[in-house]
Formats: sequence, structure tokens, C-alpha cells
Amino acid sequence: MALKRIGTQTVKLSNPPSIISTASIVGPKEGEGPLKDYFDVILEDDLWGQDSFEKSEAKLQEEAIKLAIQNADLSPNQIEYLFSGDLLNQITSSGYAARQLAIPYFGLYGACSTMTESLSLGAMIVDGGFADKVVCATSSHFSSAERQFRFPLEYGAQRPFSSQWTVTGAGATVLSSTGKGPYITYVTTGKIQDYGLVDANNMGGAMAPAAIDTISQHFKDTGYNPEDYDLIITGDLASIGKSILLDLMKKAGYDLSKNYTDCGVKIFDNVKQDTHAGGSGCGCAAVVFNGYIYKEMVKGNLNRVLLVATGALHSSTSILQDESIPGIAHAVTIDNMVF
Repeated sequence: MALKRIGTQTVKLSNPPSIISTASIVGPKEGEGPLKDYFDVILEDDLWGQDSFEKSEAKLQEEAIKLAIQNADLSPNQIEYLFSGDLLNQITSSGYAARQLAIPYFGLYGACSTMTESLSLGAMIVDGGFADKVVCATSSHFSSAERQFRFPLEYGAQRPFSSQWTVTGAGATVLSSTGKGPYITYVTTGKIQDYGLVDANNMGGAMAPAAIDTISQHFKDTGYNPEDYDLIITGDLASIGKSILLDLMKKAGYDLSKNYTDCGVKIFDNVKQDTHAGGSGCGCAAVVFNGYIYKEMVKGNLNRVLLVATGALHSSTSILQDESIPGIAHAVTIDNMVF
């Protein structure tokens, strides 16, 4: 019997794991944005001494994981599982990062939802008593993602205003069966939503229905309302998807206008940095959560957060075949106190 399951898509963790440390590493552009003071490492060069952008991304993720473990005063051999993923073919950045770490590894693909997918699975593993300490991580890189999903960088294509800027960054979280919090208390797993959008330059529009579905179901399953949260934040719907979500959630009876924003809106100054609709990529939610949100929770400025990372589950092949873009969103509740 699934004793921890409530409603149709949510589990309430009876032994909520504690977030005992995080780490965030970002590229130069992200380091010039509004959240620059929250990141642990800001690169001066997005190649980071590597001979390709893909190798740079693998190094980003590896170093973020190692830094999160170090920040917890642990060593890699004390971590029982690593949950991580990225955007590249066969999640190669994560695989090559895990190769260097010698930690039992689950490779995940949730596109830009991977941060909350990894937190969800990691939290349930710890809550279930299968591990005491795990790491959840993900990464993205502007240059590696752009040339895989859109155009060769050298092509110099003009970007439509609905497009988003893939974040160069990696974030990692250490979850433990013991600790002083913040704690992951609820996990709401999303369902695929596909409204037939085919434009790979409108990720916010493609992913917004999934975020709406998951957030609405979370409220139904838990009995919570928007006002029960200090912050509700999606992972890279950016300005277009954010607007869609606010409008449709209000029509569904949920007013999120007072405490909702999006990681893709927070990470850049869209006007000054010319990022059009805002940020995107696995690294977007990862660095905003492991940098800004976690540190604000530790300070006590935020006490309950609903983190809802969103992903567009298309590929470079499916777009060329005129397939539509499936969206997914996974949510975790993070509490400073457990009652």
C-alpha cells in the first residue's frame, strides 16, 4: 500500500530529507545578471580551459557536484547515489562528470525539468531509507545547447523575441537523512502536456501547460493554496510562459500574482542583457535554486517554496520531423520547518 501517496500525483514524505549544502557555478553572462551575488563560482571564460563547449559543460557539472559535497564537509565516497542529467545527446555531460566521481549514478533526462526530477527521486530514495546522503544535479551550456537544438553558432541566425537564452551553469544539492533543513516535504510528479506547439523558439508557450497542470494538481492533492507559499517559482517559462501561466491559473481559480515568478525571469535582466524572453536550460532552475532560493531560505527570508522546473521533451530530430513539443513539470515543496 502506498502509504505516503496523497491525491493522484503527490507524495508526502514522512522522513523529509534535509538539504545540507548546495553549489552553483555560472558563466560570464549569468554572472552579470541580477543574481550574481548568490552564485558560488562565476567563470570568466565559458570554455573554462577546455577545447570544446561540451567538455566545458561536463566540467561545470563535475565541479558543482564536488563543490556541493565539499560544502557539506563530506567526501565523494560518502555519497550513496548521484542523480543528474543535462540537455545533450545521451546526457553526455552528466555521464562524463559521473565518470570522474565514482559515485553510484542514475542518469536522468527531463530536459529543463531535470533539477526537480533529480530532487524528487533523490528525496524519495532518502525518505524511503535506501540512502542517507545523495547528490542531485544538472547543467546546461549556451553554446552546446544552441548548436544542438537550433543553429550552428557560426550561422548567426536572428533570434525571435519569443526565444530564450540557454543558461551556462550547473547546480548541485546534497540531500541527507539528517540535518537542520531546509527540507523537501512534498513531491508532485507531472504528466506530459502537449498542446501542439512546434516552434522551438517558443519554449515558454510549449511548457506552460505542464506547469499549470502540475501546480493545480499539487494544490488539489495537498490542500494548499497559493498564499501558503512565500514563493512559487517555475523553471524557465520566462516572460511569455509566465504570462500564460498567470492568466490560466487565475481562470482556474488560483491567483498567483503576489508570490509567483520564474527562474528564467530572475536570472537575467532581459533588456540590458538582450536575452529576449529570458533564461532557459537545465542550468537555469539549477543555479537559481542552488544559489538564490537556497541562500534566501537559510537566511530565513523564505520559509516555504514550491519549485516547479519545466521541460520541453523534444529533440533536434523530432523538430525536423514536424513533431509537436511535449512539456513536463515536476514540483517539490521545500520547507524551513517540519511540523
